[in-house]
Order: sequence, then C-alpha cells, then structure tokens
Amino acid sequence: MDKNERIIVYIDGFNLYFGMKQAGFDNFKWLNIRDLSESLLKLGKEIVGIKYFTSRVSNNPDKQKRQSTYIEALETVGIKIYYGHYQRDAIECRRCNNVWANYNEKMTDVNIATQMLVDAYQDNYDMAMLISGDSDLVPPIKAIHDLFKQKRVFVAFPPKRYNNSVALVAKGSMTIGRKKLMDHQFPPEVIKPDGFVLVKPVDWNY
Repeated sequence: MDKNERIIVYIDGFNLYFGMKQAGFDNFKWLNIRDLSESLLKLGKEIVGIKYFTSRVSNNPDKQKRQSTYIEALETVGIKIYYGHYQRDAIECRRCNNVWANYNEKMTDVNIATQMLVDAYQDNYDMAMLISGDSDLVPPIKAIHDLFKQKRVFVAFPPKRYNNSVALVAKGSMTIGRKKLMDHQFPPEVIKPDGFVLVKPVDWNY
C-alpha cells in the first residue's frame, strides 16, 4: 500500500453488535469505532471518512435510549450515521394460531453498497474497509474490484461473523478479536461539543 492511501471505513452496525453479543462480548458495546478502525491499519494510512449504518430500534424504550446515547457518542468522533429502518413483521404459529411481532432491520446492506460504489466512482478512497460479514455485500465488493482496478475492499469481520464468500472476494481480510474491542472503548463519560455529557449505559458494564 502507498503511504498516502486514503481509506473510508464502512460499519454494519447490527452485524457488529450481534456478532459481539453472540461472542459474549456484551461489556464491549461502548466501542470507539474510530479508535478501533485506526488500530486495524498500518502506520501512515489516512482515514478520510467513517460511515456507520444502522436502524433506529423502535420496539423497546430502554434499547432506544441506549442506542441513541451510543450514536451520539460516535458522532463526537466524527462518524457519519446512515439509517435504514426497523420493520415490524407478524409471525403466526400454524399449530396454535398465535401471532406475535418480529422486528427486522432493513436496508443496511443496500445503503452500504450504495455508499461504497458512489465513493469509488467519486474517487473518495483508495481502500474501503468494510466491517461486516454480510454475504449480501459480495456483489458490490466484486463490482468495485471489476470497475475500479486501482481500488480495493478490505474486510474486518466482527466476532462470530466470518463469512467465506465475503473473504473470497475481498482483497484482504481479518477477524476483530476480543483484545481489539477491549482496548478501544470510549471513556465512561463522553462530552459532546455543546458540553452535554453522555454516560455509558449501565447495562453495558457487565
């Protein structure tokens, strides 16, 4: 890689969150993604943008508050947030005829693919670093490599989210380990530019 290689980081928020949750890393959710991203790169590489993709949780007030606090913390370190939507579906049990709500996050993969391709077309990066293991992102990764020969997509898999189909089309990959997550947490209190203090959610301390 050239010394002045420009890098944009694209984070699949839910893929990262549920990967950490599945791995039992619940106490690492207060993650400073800018610090983490910088720690994954060799010295002298320049991050020119970090884009975080998520959806607003809508079915649980406590989760909504924790998510909002975290998103505001991410914004204090210059991370741009892109929203999909949280869709409510009905699931019916054929045996007992009971119906209950199921919530699914939608549009994140499309939003990531769009941003990666637009940024490649506008020559905003030399390397895209994707933090996700979603196989739906294989086509845009392949398209970037086919259409923009001088650009590459590197994948950093969240815990428990390694995906062979993604690794095969990426130009380099790794898995984010426990120590990286542990070493790059926000302090317990994060101060916003207006002086408001964001406090790490209590539920994320254990």
